[in-house]
Amino acid sequence: MRDAAKSRVRYVAKDLLRRALLREPYGIVRLAGWSLAEAVPSFLGGHAVARAVDDGFAAGHPGTGLAWLAVLAVAWLVAAVAARRILLEIAAIVEPFRDELLTRVVTAALTTDRAGPGTEVVARMNHQVELARDAFGAIITVIRSFAFTLVSVALGMATLAPEVLPLVLPPVFAGLGLFLASLPAMARRQRKFFLADERTTAAVAALAGGLRDITACGGEARVAEAVGGRVDRQARAAEGLARITAARTLSLAVGGWLPILLLLAGAPWLLERGVTGGIILGTITYLTQSLTPALSGLVQGLGVSGVRLAVTLERILGGGGTPVTVGDREPAGVRVELRGAGFSYGPAAEPVIDGLDLTVPEGEHLAVVGPSGIGKSTLAALIAGLLRPRHGDVVIGGVRAGDVVPAARALIPQEAYVFHGSLAENLTYLAPGLDSAAHSAADSAADSAADSGADSGAGGSADAVTEAVALFGLEDLARRCGGMHADLDPAALSAGERQLVALARTYLSPARLIVLDEATCHLDPAAEARAEAAFAARGGTLIVIAHRISSALRAHRVLVMDGTRVMSGTHDEMTAASPLYADLVGHWTGQSGTGRSAAGHSAAGAVPDDADVPRGPQPAAFRGDLDRLDA
Repeated sequence: MRDAAKSRVRYVAKDLLRRALLREPYGIVRLAGWSLAEAVPSFLGGHAVARAVDDGFAAGHPGTGLAWLAVLAVAWLVAAVAARRILLEIAAIVEPFRDELLTRVVTAALTTDRAGPGTEVVARMNHQVELARDAFGAIITVIRSFAFTLVSVALGMATLAPEVLPLVLPPVFAGLGLFLASLPAMARRQRKFFLADERTTAAVAALAGGLRDITACGGEARVAEAVGGRVDRQARAAEGLARITAARTLSLAVGGWLPILLLLAGAPWLLERGVTGGIILGTITYLTQSLTPALSGLVQGLGVSGVRLAVTLERILGGGGTPVTVGDREPAGVRVELRGAGFSYGPAAEPVIDGLDLTVPEGEHLAVVGPSGIGKSTLAALIAGLLRPRHGDVVIGGVRAGDVVPAARALIPQEAYVFHGSLAENLTYLAPGLDSAAHSAADSAADSAADSGADSGAGGSADAVTEAVALFGLEDLARRCGGMHADLDPAALSAGERQLVALARTYLSPARLIVLDEATCHLDPAAEARAEAAFAARGGTLIVIAHRISSALRAHRVLVMDGTRVMSGTHDEMTAASPLYADLVGHWTGQSGTGRSAAGHSAAGAVPDDADVPRGPQPAAFRGDLDRLDA
């Protein structure tokens, strides 16, 4: 099974490289043409030096010698221009290869359940893809350079003095054969070294990140032994690579320097056959200035970049896990049910959620409250279908959460995503049918400050985008950007503006189950109240992971997560039943000046009744930002 997987990865890698080379056939033709121009000095070098010596300086005609050297200089100028064009042609081959590879990595990260932790995915997307791109470009460069140089030098020698070919070409091909024969073993050793280096780096990084915990648990000796073992294995891999690298040095000596020794040793024999000193000097020029550097580049390039490309492609293409099937079942409504649901991050880890039974009727507005790290975001991910419970069920409208069609629900995390494009494109991304309507009608929002109501929600009319812009207070942003269809730079937006764009985008989507996972944490209390009021009036089911306790006051029901206890009820019921909730509410009201007992404890009785809490966007109802749960 493992061999089959490796064979599949090799097949995919070869197919990827083949398509990259053949994607633009005329590009290969142009690359070959510019390579011929670059090889002109390789062909003329020996001729120019031989003629400059024999017909110029040795014959007492320095002007002729200088003229031949000038011809060689012009050839080098042509080669310099060609070298620039070659880089552009290689980039035209390599960059689409990089894009396709990156697409595969992103697709694997999004569609497999073992794409790896976030850091691993980021490393694969950035570092490993760039390594593959650079290695592929280097391989094209060195193979192309050696091939054209070898042909140019061989033709140059053949036209200059065919007698030198038996002294030069056999050792060149012998050195090349020796290198190619050692390449598989070199690849295995270098792959082993690369992997050992990665594992050592990961072990040292984990050690550095957990030093305090290691010291607290008295695990210094055990961790030192484990990390030391990684270092020792890397050292042994480096030694093995150094030994096999000697074959690379030997092949370079045989193919690059042995021809020069044979040429010098055979000089008397060549002179007897009419070969002049200038021709011998020209042949040495061919070897030292063209062929030996090209062979050295090939040996170094294939020996390093070739192995790096093979290893990196194996890691990238073989790094995916089991494909995750995207849900395709339409739920019968958006009633949310958790039946004995439990989840833990690992088989031996303590459960974050354990045996949770919860029902959220369709149309309810539920707020989830609890201290940081208690499992609120885990609950949101379970409801959204991003995580699967290790036991129990999470059901939406009679369908398991993981099988629900994505368009039926939406989860907005703390970090909102805004992409390059227009504001209209960002807002209508989850509702493509509104895009054309936005083009015809939504520009008016940039000039309108009307405060429209929130009763039509994500309708399909041309006014839907304009309404969403007004509801979420995006008019100023639209004006500042130059209109709804002007380019939007995400980096120029504040964190709060990005959250408003994400909220409005979700408001316009067809999703009837909305989960806000502290999605308003960068907004002021008034903007947060306005956003939650818009979603509550929109219809469907709304679950809010509360960033401020005021979110709980606006909800129909509150779910309090307090360690092993999970309780739900109305605001008044939770104030009476949950000390944690009463303390959070009492802390807010106490800080606001509306109630603290003399002993310093929360005065739960000072909390206004749920009916007295404003439901709409009324900034006067909030006294600063004193109700943040992380304050």
